[in-house]
Amino acid sequence: MPNWFIIANPAAGGGLVKKLWPSIEAELHKLSIDFVSNFTIGPGHAITMVQEALSIGYRHIIAIGGDGTNHEVINGLMLQNIVPVTEVQYGLLPVGTGNDWIRTYGIPANWREWLPQLFTSASRLQDLGMASYWKDGQQSQRYFTNVAGLCYDAFVVKTMNDNQVSAQNRFVYLWWILRCLFRFQPQACKITFNGQSVQEFCYTINIGICKFSGGGMQFVPQAIPDDGLLGLTIARKIPKWDVILSTPRFYAGTIGGHRKVTLHQAKSIVVESAANEKVYLEADGEFLGECPVEFTILENAIRVIVPN
Repeated sequence: MPNWFIIANPAAGGGLVKKLWPSIEAELHKLSIDFVSNFTIGPGHAITMVQEALSIGYRHIIAIGGDGTNHEVINGLMLQNIVPVTEVQYGLLPVGTGNDWIRTYGIPANWREWLPQLFTSASRLQDLGMASYWKDGQQSQRYFTNVAGLCYDAFVVKTMNDNQVSAQNRFVYLWWILRCLFRFQPQACKITFNGQSVQEFCYTINIGICKFSGGGMQFVPQAIPDDGLLGLTIARKIPKWDVILSTPRFYAGTIGGHRKVTLHQAKSIVVESAANEKVYLEADGEFLGECPVEFTILENAIRVIVPN
């Protein structure tokens, strides 16, 4: 049996994976990699594909795609009970839109540069977050490997989903961020963490395992992927003009310097709506559902391949 099971999302990067696959496949053969590959056929397919691969004995898995593909594969690993998750070596070949998760580890965004290293690099353990939330009147759970967002972040993701818009590049996403800004109003939320409760009108709330989201923004610059803590950023009611002027802070990782923003770390976090309105949730760029949401940390949950 081949050593590596490769899951490729042909729709990732606005169809870029499908376009690049012949070149990637040729390079894999050139490197003498013993592999089998499969393409996903729609949302959620990568989750079941991981489980099928593990059930027939694979313990080395590569995903080709972006943050959404990464999110699905991680959930596939966590939702199975075939093998301890940390016995599986998992790597991502980034061919997506935002490619935010890889930024934390310095994984090259150029697939040709990373591919030869991917099969010789070491692995390390990373924490995961788990969100317990509500959708269509039922409680659900989802694991996330990067950043979860509520209020404005989730409003943008849901609005794009409702309009069947795919973030084919970071500029499309930035356009929708600005477009939604003038439609969104800060929401009353109750946030409970570290034995305290905070009730505020919030522009955005972010919970991070890693630092980057939204195409290189750092809403949780204090997040460390293996410290056993969730990074928590609370941005209170901010005027729209101030949001626009503060954009450089998002990219520089200095958002905590804003007078309306506080940075925290916690083992668990609960976010509830403090008014009669829905507060939405997204994780790793995927719209999930709504509050109340409980976030918990799973320490050293997965083994990921990163540069030496």
